[in-house]
Amino acid sequence: MRKADAKCVGLFFALSRYRGIPSRSHRFNVDKFGSIIYYRKTMTANELRSKYIEFFKSKGHAEISGKSLIPENDPTVLFTTAGMHPLVPYLMGEPHPAGTRLTDYQKCVRTGDIDEVGDPSHLTCFEMLGNWSLGDYFKKEAINYSFEFLTSPDYLGLPVDKLSVTVFAGDAEVPRDDESADIWAGLGIPRQRIHFLPRSDNWWGPAGETGPCGPDTEMFIDTGKASCGEDCRPGCHCGKYIEIWNDVFMQYSKQKDGSYLKLDRKCVDTGMGVERTVAMLSGKKSVYETEIFRPIIECVESITGKKYGVSEADDVSIRIICDHVRSSTFILGDQKGVTPSNVGAGYVLRRLIRRAVRHGRKLGVDGIFLAEPAKVVIEQLKGAYPELGERREFVLAELHAEEQKFLETLKKGEAEFEKMLPNLLKNPQRIMSGRLAFKLYDTYGFPIELTEELAREGGLTVNREEFDEAFKKHQELSRAGSEQAFKGGLADHSEATTAYHTATHLLQKALRMVLGDHVAQKGSNITAERMRFDFTHPQPMTKEEIARVEDIVNEQIAADLPVKMEMMPLEEAKASGAMALFGEKYENVVKVYSIGAFSKEVCGGPHVERTGGMGTFRIQKEQSSSAGVRRIRAVLEKS
Repeated sequence: MRKADAKCVGLFFALSRYRGIPSRSHRFNVDKFGSIIYYRKTMTANELRSKYIEFFKSKGHAEISGKSLIPENDPTVLFTTAGMHPLVPYLMGEPHPAGTRLTDYQKCVRTGDIDEVGDPSHLTCFEMLGNWSLGDYFKKEAINYSFEFLTSPDYLGLPVDKLSVTVFAGDAEVPRDDESADIWAGLGIPRQRIHFLPRSDNWWGPAGETGPCGPDTEMFIDTGKASCGEDCRPGCHCGKYIEIWNDVFMQYSKQKDGSYLKLDRKCVDTGMGVERTVAMLSGKKSVYETEIFRPIIECVESITGKKYGVSEADDVSIRIICDHVRSSTFILGDQKGVTPSNVGAGYVLRRLIRRAVRHGRKLGVDGIFLAEPAKVVIEQLKGAYPELGERREFVLAELHAEEQKFLETLKKGEAEFEKMLPNLLKNPQRIMSGRLAFKLYDTYGFPIELTEELAREGGLTVNREEFDEAFKKHQELSRAGSEQAFKGGLADHSEATTAYHTATHLLQKALRMVLGDHVAQKGSNITAERMRFDFTHPQPMTKEEIARVEDIVNEQIAADLPVKMEMMPLEEAKASGAMALFGEKYENVVKVYSIGAFSKEVCGGPHVERTGGMGTFRIQKEQSSSAGVRRIRAVLEKS
């Protein structure tokens, strides 16, 4: 182990030995503003995960494993954005193999606010604790469970007098949620601390124009800070109240005409953020001050020579590096192995890595460095997420390669600036246009701060206003694209998309018949218009192979085969010959879909009932996706 490695990892283990104050004691913490934050103990993320799962298992919930960060068969999102995301099919009615009461912890990535990361609160990667009722219990039990876990001395031990809640205020379409308010009042929450808020605050869904939706109730802790005014209440952004938990009650279905019908099968979806909860329990003003981030910060300090908490400008860069390295490590360490690229999830990953590199340079780091804090992240989280340990070398190699590539890009940008310099110096005003500065940014990924630095060295200034205008337009275009990619978190379960999903099963079996048993699915992306399927194969398919695969799939469609679902133990499913998605995590009991006698796979759905009427299967393109992985784009043509 190199010295830098040993130093960073050593710092992590030194910090991890600190266990906090006794579990049943209560302490006061006075922050720098003089506010008193009441908290139970310094609880680590590992302790919080463990206690949460322990609590809900004691209430009859089955613990299920968290899923991949890359959603399967869901083109609406690039990443798993919430703990409920992998459970959408079951919340919409499909039976879950583990039953009707579930609990888990899930890694999530949201990058809509990536430019906000650097302040004390924003994160791109976070963990969610969740529990679900799939047509089992409803509001009374869910709220009672939340209250008990928050206030019981055996769990979080928060004082009831610091707890406030919000419920749905009602509107013209749906009545006020007095039921939830009455349940909270019955548990001892005074009516003055039960706040009725509008749909914008206390309503979930539907993800599309129609579908399951309902009111929610949110729980807040009073930090002790002075209120910002008469209208200060939970949900206010002044910092007096911190949201800690959210219970969603899916009791309605929105119709096409805008009306809401009550559902016979009501579901509960809840979520608690690990990082925010640990910060609150520890009396910390920022997630970056907790044991979750402190070891990573210590490592970055040792590399850069900068001390966190001395300079706000340095702190911003340190926070960005810590968050982005953590997120990149999670993404690279995922079972489905996204790598940096110029499209989709790979582009987000590339952006995270390069933004971290840029802020490393702002802190004085000229060389390769991201692997060092990544090692700390892996050591810290491999117990909860074993795939990080299993893919350690891959993660470190990809970070090194992308960092090296970006440093070369920066050199090209510097060279391009040198070419521009003679003409710029001819300008008597010595001003570089924002248009040229943006060209360096857009074409070479050259940060505006570096452009301004080089300009100053040459006796120039940059028209920053013009650059900001061009950059704003660029952001608006990017955001429009992101909104298309992040537009709701629910898979499309339309008839067309369901047919395409079923077709992936037929395609994989046909590929194995034509190319060999080495073929295994590496991922898919499905819309109502087409399917994209990635699979392992070392070379391009021939025209004859493509034609044979098409023929086999179409033969199965024409045969109008029945699609049957069975639930069975995972080992039994494997023993029966069922295919399972490479790298995926499964429960002990799984769904197995059989398409006649042709195909048998472990899968979560959705599927057609019979193959007849799906359409004519046609492969439009077969090409390379990455080393050893091919990609097929195909359509189902209706006659």
